Amino acid sequence: MTDLTSKLNSYYITAVLGVVFAIVGFSYNAWRMEVTEDNNNIRTAAFSVLSELAELEQIIYAAHYDKDVIAGSPRKGWVKIGLIGDLSMLISEPVSLASERLKSIWSYHWEDIANDIEATDKTIAEIDKVRAEIKLTLKSLD
Repeated sequence: MTDLTSKLNSYYITAVLGVVFAIVGFSYNAWRMEVTEDNNNIRTAAFSVLSELAELEQIIYAAHYDKDVIAGSPRKGWVKIGLIGDLSMLISEPVSLASERLKSIWSYHWEDIANDIEATDKTIAEIDKVRAEIKLTLKSLD
């Protein structure tokens, strides 16, 4: 009887350990999938914001250097600024704060960009700060 009890105890312990390992493995897998999905969403939003920043920069250069009122239209800039702000919330808090500063600088200088190099330089510098924050965020992803 003790031999049978010993075998049953061994089987019970094996079964319990198997269930424990299965639960731990499933939990880790679920957590990892969630982190991966979050990182993919952050990357997608980050690349979209980088693209919008480049287009905003192009609008600023067209307005200032080319004096092109169509390609350098402030209305286009406002649309880009709004989209950058909306998407930056999906990336990280530092990127969101940097995009808010960009919006503030843009709202203060947008009328002067076509004729004032200082306004242009300040706005471009803020664009570069948003880019830098995005790069830091992307480097920190798992």
